[in-house]
Amino acid sequence: MNLPNSMTLIEITQPGGPEVLQPRQVPVPRPADGEVLIRVYAAGVNRPDALQRAGKYPLKPGMNPNPGLEVAGEVVAIGKGVNEFIVGDKVCSLTNGGGYAQYCLAPAGQTLPIPEGMDWLQAAAVPETFFTVWANLFDMGGASKGQRALIHGGTSGIGTTALMLCREFGIKAFATAGSADKCAAVRQLGAEAINYREQDFVQVIQDNTGGKGVNVILDIMGASYLNQNIAALAIEGRLVMLGFLGGARGNDVDLLGIMSKRATLTGSLMRPRTGAEKASIAEQLREYVWPVLAAGRCLPIIDQVYPLTEAAQAHARMEAGDHIGKIVLRVD
Repeated sequence: MNLPNSMTLIEITQPGGPEVLQPRQVPVPRPADGEVLIRVYAAGVNRPDALQRAGKYPLKPGMNPNPGLEVAGEVVAIGKGVNEFIVGDKVCSLTNGGGYAQYCLAPAGQTLPIPEGMDWLQAAAVPETFFTVWANLFDMGGASKGQRALIHGGTSGIGTTALMLCREFGIKAFATAGSADKCAAVRQLGAEAINYREQDFVQVIQDNTGGKGVNVILDIMGASYLNQNIAALAIEGRLVMLGFLGGARGNDVDLLGIMSKRATLTGSLMRPRTGAEKASIAEQLREYVWPVLAAGRCLPIIDQVYPLTEAAQAHARMEAGDHIGKIVLRVD
């Protein structure tokens, strides 16, 4: 396939607000061993992109400094050793950065065929959130049928994905949200909504579980919710931390609460995981979740779509916190 020499890419010109995201022309990359080159038609927008843009997501040496962790598009070139795909395949991928672009490199092990019936925008909204939710809620968090889960930020991309998968796999879900409209959206996804501006989520959990608590919590707040999360856990409950919007360092931690409940506190970041670890998650998704998506269930909720060159506006909407579901960039 003949490829152009240059492409449009969104660059973080310096650490700062959304306005530092600017388009520029760069050479089209070529795939190394084990990589595919994807002609991007849509790219998902995620919280780690905003943290990276603000200079709050340190990158290890060798990491792509450009934003964009998930894309959907067409394979246009293949590196040595790639046998899973051929040129022309329609795929979505968890990238290692650089997804806000017309072309993006991705490891073949982190790339999956687009489930039947999904369009580019839906497919681009899948990888980062589904990889993250599967790895943290189901793998590290051990959520399983018949258990109870609390999802903080229930209307975010991560939150809506977690709630849909909880419903799909028979897990009773509670979710926090900050408005009546967002609580209504949570209920539409089959979960018990908790308006954190008006209700104490610990008390709601205790009242609705007969004082037993929840088996697993997926948390994006960090320090500000730490002791409340411990209080909301069941015996042998698991608290899995994905973010630290409420602070990255916890003080006055309720150690007695942890010990008395035999609780497990853990957390993870997706980007620093090895390629082999991400490939393993991809295989689990292909086995357990891809058939669900192909059947038309648990499809990502799209909040709003912006052209690639309006990535700054997309970030501004995400950080305003008014969105329900995923924000996606359309790439022409």
